[in-house]
Amino acid sequence: MIKVIGENNSILNQFIAELRDINVQTDFMRFRKNLERIGEIFAYELSKELHYEKHQVQTPLGIAEVNLSSDQVVLATILRAGLPLHQGMLNYFDKAENAFISAYRKYSKDGTFKIQFEHLSCPAIAGKVLVIIDPMLATGASMLLAYKAILERGTPKHTHIVSVIASKEGVDYMRRNLPQKNVTIWLGAVDDELTVKSYIVPGLGDAGDLAFGSKE
Repeated sequence: MIKVIGENNSILNQFIAELRDINVQTDFMRFRKNLERIGEIFAYELSKELHYEKHQVQTPLGIAEVNLSSDQVVLATILRAGLPLHQGMLNYFDKAENAFISAYRKYSKDGTFKIQFEHLSCPAIAGKVLVIIDPMLATGASMLLAYKAILERGTPKHTHIVSVIASKEGVDYMRRNLPQKNVTIWLGAVDDELTVKSYIVPGLGDAGDLAFGSKE
């Protein structure tokens, strides 16, 4: 299932517009904050899909019945661009366990690249709700690599994939390669074009550089 929450008018669209805007992008702190706020919106929307059970809460004047989620959430982020988005989701899923994946594009002299996987720090995930976070879903290769690496630690109850901006090509790639059941993809917006260097157009550029500065 694919859910593009930016298709509905909300404050989310302002935050995405500022991520894209070259005049706002010069403020790294603003860029990180917008990713964090978008993460909070995704967390709220995703929380509606969790399993809930009734609990009793003692107040000063009596007992209130409240539906609370019984799912254990694991937030998994592809470093480094995903960190602000991860923090936003962690602000809401404050009891979540956390996982981190080190993967990056390793370029050859001819300009082609492969996804280099280096390290995974992850709790047990069997029977839990797994959320894999990366701001950009370009080709989908790094997301699929992360998904397969995490599944070596167990089988989650359900997997949610969260990206702010995706390319149509990346979405189609995920459709072809992910299971048809127990996986939901959450997106802010879907752009039409992917360049020969696998950058999304219009996109927003390199999310990691815009959040944390350029790298060698």
